[in-house]
Amino acid sequence: MRASQPALWALLKAAGTPLVGPVRKVPRLGWVVTDPILARNILNDHGHFTLLGEGGVGHLWQQVLGDYVLRIFDGPGHADLRKRGRDLFTDANSGPLVEAVAGPVVDAMAERLAAGATVDVARTARTVVGRMMADLLGLRMPDDAPDAAYLEVFATGERLASLALGSTASTVLKPQTVAEAKTIIAKLTRDVPESYATAPPSTLLGRCREAGISLEEARGLASLLLVAGTETAASAMGRTVALLHDTGQQHALLGDRSLLADAVREGLRVTTPAPVIGRHVSQDVEIGGRRMRSGERVLMLTYTANNAAGRFDLRRPYDPETRQLWFGGGRHLCLGAPVARAEVARMLSGVLASGRPYRVVERRYARGVLIPSYASLRIAVL
Repeated sequence: MRASQPALWALLKAAGTPLVGPVRKVPRLGWVVTDPILARNILNDHGHFTLLGEGGVGHLWQQVLGDYVLRIFDGPGHADLRKRGRDLFTDANSGPLVEAVAGPVVDAMAERLAAGATVDVARTARTVVGRMMADLLGLRMPDDAPDAAYLEVFATGERLASLALGSTASTVLKPQTVAEAKTIIAKLTRDVPESYATAPPSTLLGRCREAGISLEEARGLASLLLVAGTETAASAMGRTVALLHDTGQQHALLGDRSLLADAVREGLRVTTPAPVIGRHVSQDVEIGGRRMRSGERVLMLTYTANNAAGRFDLRRPYDPETRQLWFGGGRHLCLGAPVARAEVARMLSGVLASGRPYRVVERRYARGVLIPSYASLRIAVL
């Protein structure tokens, strides 16, 4: 995290000290919240907070996608869209989706690993996510397209996400940044109209069509998934593999595969791939004894809030305070959460498929990226 965004890392560490307190106003940033319960209260309080004003991710998207974002990203329009899209991603359909798209990639990695080769988990994770993005966007890819083609899809999504670097202090984008974002989105969503019209109901765009979600809304959802589901998923996969190794808890998971769901949950809690969630204060409100005024911005430091519970521990019971705070909360809880869990679980299963422990041969951190991740994480079985 320090390698990816040094200034953000300093903020997260400083905010976690007892002297700062759960709610504090920071110059140039606005209100900073580190308590998980207060953060969840804010995420669920749609009467006083919105993601459409300055400080919220919806404000970023409005500049790129247009004013229709105002209709579907919050308020009654968003509630209606979530209702129609409630079955787009479920635990029941996300598992088969990930297995069909990512399973062959992870199995190939597992075979090389079992044969004694050194494999790069971070590269495999990027390939998996690139394939998932191509599938969700309905991109017309050749059946024999090499991994490099899907790594390029991932890299393009990564470039889109990186345009949000620096938005912690302000979500106002420069005109050249907006233009670049529009170009990237147009490239990645070029096949959405045709796929929306012809895709079978087993696909995301097909389910959107069947659920009565318009093409415009489907394109917006697809664009959002590019940012929300590209770097975050790849980061969680690689970093959870590293955590299991560094803490020695891979041995517990090797001995008891029923702990897989706990490993996924703990990996997401400790890494919290989206370490900050922003909101715009739409009406005056008191939070944690502090008065927040309309027009101000609030940053929920989810990384700090989640990690207050302690270090990575497979035996940690479910924590009702954090719940799934790494996925947000309220009506804006991450739509693709079931897919993310399935992706991490599938990667861990592949790494442990040989039944033998693994060691980290070499690791390099990604620098200057929006989401903290490994540029390379090469492992080999013992």
